[in-house]
Amino acid sequence: MMHARNAAMALVALLLLVAGAWSSWGTAQHVLLPKGREHGTLTLTGCNDETCSGRYVPEGPPSPHSTLSIDRSVAAEKGQTLPVVVKPGTSEAVRTGWGGGLHAWLPLGGALLLAAPLIGGGLRLTRTAWSLAGAGGVLLLGAFFAL
Repeated sequence: MMHARNAAMALVALLLLVAGAWSSWGTAQHVLLPKGREHGTLTLTGCNDETCSGRYVPEGPPSPHSTLSIDRSVAAEKGQTLPVVVKPGTSEAVRTGWGGGLHAWLPLGGALLLAAPLIGGGLRLTRTAWSLAGAGGVLLLGAFFAL
C-alpha cells in the first residue's frame, strides 16, 4: 500500500514537472535557439489584457512584418522598445535576453514550486523538495527583476 502511494506521488510530481517544461519550451526554444530566426526590435504601441502589439524593425534584411504582437507582461509599457525574435510562420514575437529567457521558463518555475510539497510531504524527500522550491523561487524572482 505504501509503495502504491509513493508511486502515485512520484507520478503526479513528475507529471507537474513535465507539463511545466513542455509549456515553457514552446516559447523558450525561440529564445535559446535563435540562430536562423528573424531578430529585431519591437516598439510597443498598445496593450490589451493578454498581448501587446507594436511596430517591428528587423535587424537584417527587410521583413514582411511591420507590426507584431507579444505576450503581455506586467513590465510592458506603451513606447517601450524590446529586443525580440519572431516565431517562424507567425506575426508573434518573443522577448530575447535574460528577461525573455526567464519569462519563457515561468511555467517551469511554477511547476517546481507545486511539485515541492508533493516531494517533501508525500515522498519524504525534504532536501530534494527544498532544492526544487528554491530553484522555482529563484526562477520566478529572476524573471520578476529581469523584466
